[in-house]
Amino acid sequence: HNTNYALSQLLEFCVLSPHFDGLPYAISVFETIEEPNLLIWNTMFRGHALNSDSVSALKLYVCMISLGLLPNSYSFPFLLKSCAKSKAFREGQQIHGHVVKLGYDLDMYVHTSLISMYAQNGRLEDAHKVFDRSSHRHVVSYTALITGYASRGYTKSARKLFDEILVKDIVSWNAMISGYVETFNYKEALELYKEMVKTNVKPDESTMVTVVSACAQSSNIELGRQVHSLIEDHGFGSNLKVVNALMDMYSKCGEMETACRLFQGLVNKDAISWNTLIGGHTHMNLYKEALFLFQEMLRSGESPNDVTMLSVLSACAHLGAIDIGRWIHVYIDKRLKGVTNSSSLRTSLIDMYAKCGDIEAASQVFDSMLARSLSSWNAMIFGFAMHGKANAAFDLFSKMRKSGIEPDDITFVGLLSACSHSGMLDLGRHIFSSMTQDYKITPKLEHYGCMIDLLGQCALFKEA
Repeated sequence: HNTNYALSQLLEFCVLSPHFDGLPYAISVFETIEEPNLLIWNTMFRGHALNSDSVSALKLYVCMISLGLLPNSYSFPFLLKSCAKSKAFREGQQIHGHVVKLGYDLDMYVHTSLISMYAQNGRLEDAHKVFDRSSHRHVVSYTALITGYASRGYTKSARKLFDEILVKDIVSWNAMISGYVETFNYKEALELYKEMVKTNVKPDESTMVTVVSACAQSSNIELGRQVHSLIEDHGFGSNLKVVNALMDMYSKCGEMETACRLFQGLVNKDAISWNTLIGGHTHMNLYKEALFLFQEMLRSGESPNDVTMLSVLSACAHLGAIDIGRWIHVYIDKRLKGVTNSSSLRTSLIDMYAKCGDIEAASQVFDSMLARSLSSWNAMIFGFAMHGKANAAFDLFSKMRKSGIEPDDITFVGLLSACSHSGMLDLGRHIFSSMTQDYKITPKLEHYGCMIDLLGQCALFKEA
């Protein structure tokens, strides 16, 4: 028993360590244990549930059941979390059956985990049924359901539930405020925050980050400054996540000096701090400053990530800084191959090379892409257009259509720009007509601008 307890402590340390991925080692230790007890099984469920491959927790559960072992109330929240993360609705239903059969459906944590599992799988009706069956409606289960409705955009239903809670805790306030922010209802988010302050509920880190984000997205700098003052009053002035959010707000509202001052005041900066300031400078067209900050970031020893590179490539494109752009290209190939933003990075490389005058390099990047988004096709069409290669732009458009990709209004700006750069009046007229008639795209200012430019080149000033 003592050995099992010691092993469970070791496993817990491995699966919960924030400093390294200890799950593979935990698995290797677990496989050597002849008769793991329930505590050990639950620790492994927890580790798998926290891991990106959360389906593995369900496989482990099947293994435990096949050995004739029964789960307890601590097992189910981890398993249901895995079902929520991996969108394993059917498996979640089966585990729900086990919960009822073993009589754990009245356990508060299991009950809340069931609501979350159904809600995160988009089964709000099922989540509400679970909620309604319980006679003990506590703030935790309310919050789980509120989060479910808000995340799906049903803010009115979420608010109705929120208003039913007699004693609201900080988590329920955060869930509703966050729900408003995620659905772009910034005004409602900020009003609710003001209401929360009046009820003397003390905000936490999550509240502050969400409220500052709402101020940033709605460009409400006045309230942002008030929130900043409250942040200092509540002792969050040196909290990294909160300061990063404040920097983002000031950057988006054009107050770069304040953002820089906050950045300089940080004792420990992370990649998000650097990215926020670099991105802020790029957003404000301060491209030289953005590149200078990028070089500072490298000197500091902080590793840039895909978010950094997207901002820096934009700066390179606008400044024609092809040497830095090439260095970034090499860095991406070496260090950022498997990132989620891979397609966006390649598209930014195409844009950078095209704007820096190297259309061949842009074309090579495009040809090397295994999966191309509409943005990738558009970037390459624009590249050919700005280099006067109208035929190449139209050939690419033809390939894009054969690939089953539907064009958008940006595609047609690229095509019309190609016609304009090459003085192809008849083709330009045909494209403009096809855009409205065949693709049902309403012309915008940019489309008319290209047509006026094209007609002007052909001395058809009256028609222009």
